[in-house]
Amino acid sequence: MTADTITPDQVQAIRERVAGLMPQVRADLESLVRIPSVSATSFDQAQVARSAEAVAALLRAEGLDVEIVVEGGRPAVLGRIAGPPGAPTVTLYAHHDVQPPGDDADWDSPPFEPTERDGRLYGRGAADDKAGVMAHLAALRAHSGNLPVGVTVFVEGEEEYGSASLPAILDRHGDKLAAEAIVIADSGNWAVGVPALTTALRGGVRAIVRVRTLDHAVHSGMYGGVAPDAVTALVKLLATLHDDQGNVAVTGLDEGVAPDLDYDEARFREESGLLDGVALIGSGSILTRLWHKPSITTIGMDVTSVEQASNTLAARAAAKISMRIAPTQDPQAAFAALKDHLESHAPWGARVEVTLEESGSGFAADADGPIYDEVRAAFADAWGTPPVDTGIGGSIPFISDFVARFPDAAILVTGVEDPDTRAHGANESLHLGEFERVCVAEAILLARLGARHG
Repeated sequence: MTADTITPDQVQAIRERVAGLMPQVRADLESLVRIPSVSATSFDQAQVARSAEAVAALLRAEGLDVEIVVEGGRPAVLGRIAGPPGAPTVTLYAHHDVQPPGDDADWDSPPFEPTERDGRLYGRGAADDKAGVMAHLAALRAHSGNLPVGVTVFVEGEEEYGSASLPAILDRHGDKLAAEAIVIADSGNWAVGVPALTTALRGGVRAIVRVRTLDHAVHSGMYGGVAPDAVTALVKLLATLHDDQGNVAVTGLDEGVAPDLDYDEARFREESGLLDGVALIGSGSILTRLWHKPSITTIGMDVTSVEQASNTLAARAAAKISMRIAPTQDPQAAFAALKDHLESHAPWGARVEVTLEESGSGFAADADGPIYDEVRAAFADAWGTPPVDTGIGGSIPFISDFVARFPDAAILVTGVEDPDTRAHGANESLHLGEFERVCVAEAILLARLGARHG
């Protein structure tokens, strides 16, 4: 690691500049959070457009050449500013769209009215990922008038809706996003006070399985005990997806091993909200199970509701399955293995149909080299402690698109979240102290990357 790329005095100067900027950075973040930019189809897409315009205005104010890009999906924002002659270019990614808020009653304060409690800022998008947008703005502001590198800022508008138009954006505008390093601010840190560089992400497969056993529903008293109902057949089929320990029982799936980090059952129970007495499932270390082994979850079912149930044998039933796959796993091969398993385990000869709804590749970084040295050093400068390399059990499928489009770029997956952020859930929040450290680290990273070529 080139520890002397910049001096301690330069690090301290950046830290002080960022501290002075934080009140306005926070005010701008709160303004963005107040825009309900939910990219799901059932919500008002004018709000997503409004959010894109707000992000564009913030970037223009920092001197970037900005355009709003729409390629068949939600609006993305693309801004560029040149650095000194010969300096490298860094692309900074975030997304301005957010998840649906869910039931307002589950929130302790209105989801689109940012509210501070105990050093955390609550609101939908306060962390995921409008804080990522503002971390990029803070880094630019810290170097205002003296930017050490060329910067491209790319703020997507439909990450929470599957990034469907991202391939078209990369195809038509990818030359504008090319860079030596791509910072993707959409992940999290190991703990409050401990930064992390995300080097592994599981991929994902979402599928629907439909089961039929009868031409039509019939009386449960007259035919029950001989004819199988579709709901019971579906439940029995879903039960074959795991062994008695809770390991995924689908054959042909990749598995890996996570780094040996200190993460025990007590911490998992606290962070996950697992009820007392409910056992953990699977085998291997907890982090291996979370980051490098497949998991299968039934996330939805089409069956008769309890309130509307009658004494009939259901003729058909369906379930939606979310399968997370190892970072190295090909998603199409994973779906084929899942489909084969479900079709071959059909109980009582039930008719089983399996369809793919969505899939995405994982990410496994070769996190070595000078740029990775610089980002680790920047984290250490900002937090006063070295970062850890972590994985994520969830998926960020668009990263594989960046890897394919820019194979020579260093992909740096960073983020603003911590274990209590509750992204996608009620009471999503941002730890304000950690957010400032994220902004400091990114500003230092730009300085370090510029100094390497100075």
